[in-house]
Amino acid sequence: MKSFQITLDQLTKAAGLMGLNKSTLAEIKKPDRVLTKKISVKMDNGKVKKFEAYRVQFNNARGPYKGGIRYHPEADLDEVKTLALIMAIKCAVADLPMGGGKGGVKVKPKDLSERELEELSRAWIRAFKKYIGPDKDVPAPDLYTNPMIMAWMADEYSKLVGKKTLAVITGKPLDKGGSEGRDTSTAQGGYYVLEEAIKKLGLKLKGSKVVVQGFGNAGFNIAELLYKAGAKMIGLSDSQGGIKALSGRSMNPARVMKTKKEQGKIHACYCLGAVCDCEHYQRVTNKQLLEIETDILVLAALENQIIKKNVGKAKAKIILELANGGIDPTVDQILEDKNIVVLPDVLANAGGVTVSYFEWLQNRKKEHWTEKEVFVKLKKIMRDNFGEVWQRKERYKTTARTAAFILGLERIVKAMKR
Repeated sequence: MKSFQITLDQLTKAAGLMGLNKSTLAEIKKPDRVLTKKISVKMDNGKVKKFEAYRVQFNNARGPYKGGIRYHPEADLDEVKTLALIMAIKCAVADLPMGGGKGGVKVKPKDLSERELEELSRAWIRAFKKYIGPDKDVPAPDLYTNPMIMAWMADEYSKLVGKKTLAVITGKPLDKGGSEGRDTSTAQGGYYVLEEAIKKLGLKLKGSKVVVQGFGNAGFNIAELLYKAGAKMIGLSDSQGGIKALSGRSMNPARVMKTKKEQGKIHACYCLGAVCDCEHYQRVTNKQLLEIETDILVLAALENQIIKKNVGKAKAKIILELANGGIDPTVDQILEDKNIVVLPDVLANAGGVTVSYFEWLQNRKKEHWTEKEVFVKLKKIMRDNFGEVWQRKERYKTTARTAAFILGLERIVKAMKR
């Protein structure tokens, strides 16, 4: 089944529980715009190459559309539509005054020179300029796009409209109007949600066993935050596999990252400088990592890691879905029946879009907030909305994901009635 249909099914389930009328649901399910363009780039060899580009916009009743632009060879309309719709729900769950958007280009960015990459990025803005802007649609980085690409895009838009317009794009470098705390915002937001869940369940973070799948930006940063809070890091992995601590030992994520950078992958042994302990740690595959008995499992890698095939082997008390779609939503109820609490992506990773919203706000107000100010504001939003989701989880006797969708729908419907 296509991912867009799975998301529509989630919406339908949430709408049914809350008694939402079918005509309103049908309106929310339908994108406001599905834009596809062929954008041309003059390559370094002098030839012109065309690339398929997309932008999808969902429901701006709460405010301008918001969402990333991904550069990926397998980017397609189903994926972009799905992510745009989820973004509309996610912004509403975080109570941000924004709708949902997502963009993409079908391209393998590693195959482009820096000049070609810049030209592609500026061409994307020229293609979609009519449909974006600080009060219309505010893009951001996503898969294989970065602050430098956002800076090129903001600059191109500013040239086209004849004035400096920083608020058109978020995720920019700090010296180009970016926000403090943006690099770690997804992990930080997830950490605040996890803290609330642990309190709600009567557990303690200090001494809790943690497994983190995915050792990129979000995975490494959440591992660091949890380790510093006194949690025991018993499993870590990247795309090539990982390391498991035996006999309840713990690992310092910074040391694992240092070894990874030196050797290109997570080592099978735990290294303290030149000395490596291979006796108390062992190599595991990503499949094996997901089956480790632990208090907290953080999914910070690819989508569909916990599916029907392996859901029965999950042995965590809490799963934090820091990556989009880490769990197949059709197995949520199985996890619920096993008393495994899922903190779904639509809530758990909303720290990224929340700090993106903060950047947009700072640009509009011509302000610059300190990292401390950013995280104080982020903490309140994540904690408050965890409480709202949990309340609906208990009221409707449903999963946390469905409860989050109910909260998002409630807020969107309220805005549509204004």
